[in-house]
Amino acid sequence: MISYILRRTIAAVILLLVVTAVTFAIFFLLPRLAGQTADQLAQQYIGKSPSKADIAAVKANLGLDQPVYVQYWDFIKGIVSGATYDLGPTTAQCNAPCFGYSFKTHVEVWPQLTDRLPVTISLAAGAAVMWLLGGVTAGVISALKPRSFADRTFMGIALAGVSLPMFFTGQLALFLFTYKWPIFGREYVPFTENPSQWANTLFPAWCSLALLYSAIYARLTRSGMLETMSEDFIRTARAKGLRERNVVAKHGLRAALTPIITVFGMDLGLLLGGAVITETVFSLHGIGEYAVQSIRDNDLPPILGVTLLAAFFVVIANFLVDLLYAAADPRVRLS
Repeated sequence: MISYILRRTIAAVILLLVVTAVTFAIFFLLPRLAGQTADQLAQQYIGKSPSKADIAAVKANLGLDQPVYVQYWDFIKGIVSGATYDLGPTTAQCNAPCFGYSFKTHVEVWPQLTDRLPVTISLAAGAAVMWLLGGVTAGVISALKPRSFADRTFMGIALAGVSLPMFFTGQLALFLFTYKWPIFGREYVPFTENPSQWANTLFPAWCSLALLYSAIYARLTRSGMLETMSEDFIRTARAKGLRERNVVAKHGLRAALTPIITVFGMDLGLLLGGAVITETVFSLHGIGEYAVQSIRDNDLPPILGVTLLAAFFVVIANFLVDLLYAAADPRVRLS
């Protein structure tokens, strides 16, 4: 098990380096290949109608006139040890980890991300618990009683959940349960200040987001359980006289967990990078809303920082999924 963890850790580190390289290439190399000049790239950092002196200063300050490999090394060095930007009469310090510095708002990107991260984590974690419990439970019941009323009901709800877009269900929940019937709060309250108000405010967003994902998990669990419950080892377990709930939970569901773990890790990792539509609909000032605002303002460093952070979350989620594989199925450790 230790050797398996070491191999996966090394692979995760290598993948993180690849992620930084790809992210850097998307924002700095691909525009060059598409025909953009260093002056055009520098202009994106300083807004509309900049002077030639401003463009030249930003280009030199960010190293956009340097070879690509030098720019990439400075990019990695900034994440690890920070960076200093010359703004003319003054300098700006971007402390490690430096995920960028906004030259339009004159603030570091990393503190903005950490300030908004608790909102995104709260939204993603609460919704994940709801869709995992609801989706897996519905899928197991549907698989144990195929073509029954419960099966058709759960799969009908799952079909509706997959079909209805988030901006529709979110707006509907917001209108009904926040404005027409003011059951839930409107303004986000941090968990550390008031846990009950925190849950009350986020509950409509959790339900809207969980409806979409639980539908996928219900269908995935149902198909996996239908296949697993017809296997020989299930019949053997029943022939030994084990209780049906032990057969379902310890043998059937555990064998069907592998695809569920895969999807759950990727979904949660992506959501931690920002639930853009949900945060926008419910006016939650999380990472996704920060990315949308930065795109509107054409502020490139925050967009780069959000993209890099989201990619890191996906890599870490993939690493945790590998560890859960080994716990759920010992055969994986030998791979």
